Amino acid sequence: MRRREFIAGISSAAAWPLAAGAQPVLPLVAFVTTRSAGASLGVVAAFRKGLGETGYVEGRNVAVEYHWLDGQFDQLPGLMADLVRRRVAVIATPGNTLVTTTAKAATETIPIVFSVGIDPVKTRLVASFARPGGNATGINYFFLDVSAKRLELLHELAPKAVRVAILVNPANRPSAESTLQSVQSAARSVGLQTQVLNANTSREIDAAIASLAHERADDILFVAADGLFQSRGEQLVALTAREKIPAAYPDRATVEAGGLMSYGADGADMYRQVGVYTGNILKGAKPADLPIRQSTKFEFVINRKTAKALGLEIPVRLMVSATELIN
Repeated sequence: MRRREFIAGISSAAAWPLAAGAQPVLPLVAFVTTRSAGASLGVVAAFRKGLGETGYVEGRNVAVEYHWLDGQFDQLPGLMADLVRRRVAVIATPGNTLVTTTAKAATETIPIVFSVGIDPVKTRLVASFARPGGNATGINYFFLDVSAKRLELLHELAPKAVRVAILVNPANRPSAESTLQSVQSAARSVGLQTQVLNANTSREIDAAIASLAHERADDILFVAADGLFQSRGEQLVALTAREKIPAAYPDRATVEAGGLMSYGADGADMYRQVGVYTGNILKGAKPADLPIRQSTKFEFVINRKTAKALGLEIPVRLMVSATELIN
C-alpha cells in the first residue's frame, strides 16, 4: 500500500510480534508528511536526532512508520482512520496544518505532535500556548510573518519586478489560503501586483510556469510552503531557470538544487523539536501539559550562481544578512 511505504535506509519497519521469550513489541510512531521520501532525508535525520535526545533509537526501543503523501491529500482521511484503528503510540505531523487537523479530527486520544505555521489556538488545535489541553502539541513557526518577509527579500533581489505570481496548491487549503492572505498583503505594501497560480500535480506545475512565462517578462515567483512543491523542487528549479524567473522558496534544499533564494524557519531544528516532543510523550508526558514551542531559528539562503544567471546583482545588505551564500 503506497501510503504505508517503507523506504530502505530511511524508515525502520514496524515491529512485528515476536516468538515467546523474545523482546516485547516496540511502541510505534506514525510520521506523516506531505513530502516525498526523496525530499525528506534531511528532515527525517533531524527527527531522529530529536528522538535520540530523549533516549529513543529506531529499532532499539521505538519503531517509526513513515508515510510519504507526496502532495496527495486525498489519502489523508483513510490513512488517519487506519492509524487510529491500529492504535499507534504517537502521530507526528510536522510541517502541515491540513495533516494535523485531519489527525485531530480522527482521534481525541492518540497523542499528536505537530509543527504548523498557522496560530494553533485560532485553528483550535490547542486551547492555549502554555497549556494546550487535549491530545495535541508541537511547534509554531510564524507562517504569516515568514511569508511576508520572504516576499520582501525576493523583491529586494529583483527590484524591477512589477508583479508577483503566487504558486499554491488548492488541495492544501489551509496553507493556500494563509499564503495568499500574507503574500497579497505584503505585495500591496511594496507596490507589487499579484497573480495566483494553482497546481496540485507535476503537470499543473509545468502549465502554471509556462503561463507565467508567456504573459510577461517582469514577474517574480513566490512558491508556497507545500509538500508537493518541496518534493518537486528540481522541477521548479529547471522551469524557472529556463524561463528566467526569479523565485523564492520556503526551504533551503531547493536553493541548494539551484533555486534563487529561500527564507523560513530552520527546518532541521523544527523537525528535531518534533522528535524531542515525540520522545517526551513516549516517556509518559501528556500533550496537554507540553507548551507550544515557537521557532527561534530562521534561515535566509541565496544562490549566487543562480542570481548571476538571472542577471541579478545581490545587494550588499542581503549578502551580509544571509545565513548562507551558495556559490
